[in-house]
Amino acid sequence: MTREEIKEQISMRDVIGRYGLTPTRSGFIRCPFHSGDHQASLKVYDKDFHCFGCGANGDIFTFVQMMEGISFKEAFRLLGGSYEKPSFSTRLAIYRHRKNREMRKKEEDRRRSRKQLNILLISVYQKWLGRLEPLSDGWCDCFNKLQYQLYLHDIMNRGDKDGADGKPDKQQYPGRKDF
Repeated sequence: MTREEIKEQISMRDVIGRYGLTPTRSGFIRCPFHSGDHQASLKVYDKDFHCFGCGANGDIFTFVQMMEGISFKEAFRLLGGSYEKPSFSTRLAIYRHRKNREMRKKEEDRRRSRKQLNILLISVYQKWLGRLEPLSDGWCDCFNKLQYQLYLHDIMNRGDKDGADGKPDKQQYPGRKDF
């Protein structure tokens, strides 16, 4: 049985009855989780409980865990739950999902580092353009490289207009064949 099936079949009053505790007509019992309780302070609801003295609260699994001092897994089994071993196809699907998520994260990291490098190169080329003599060979090379980096910057920052690979659509540049 699953957790939800157990919760549907076993009420909080049933679980409390297993430990020999009987709630009053208004649904209160003396709290078994703290001492010095002269009056009933733990309210028993249909699916959960709450102690107004010590603040303990939870569902049937929490109550069994606290009474027995066991983990959730043991409380689940004690109340009739069973764990099913995942099938090969389920494990494979989980593996593929994790790998895809890792690949997307790596690709996003690569894009981010490419953008940072692009911004750095643009600033370097702009500084060199100011230092070099206009129309010299070095200035022309620097100018061409700056134009290329600005072009790449434009492509990388287009976002959803382009394909998922970050390349521009051929319709935007119909005469260009180098994409």
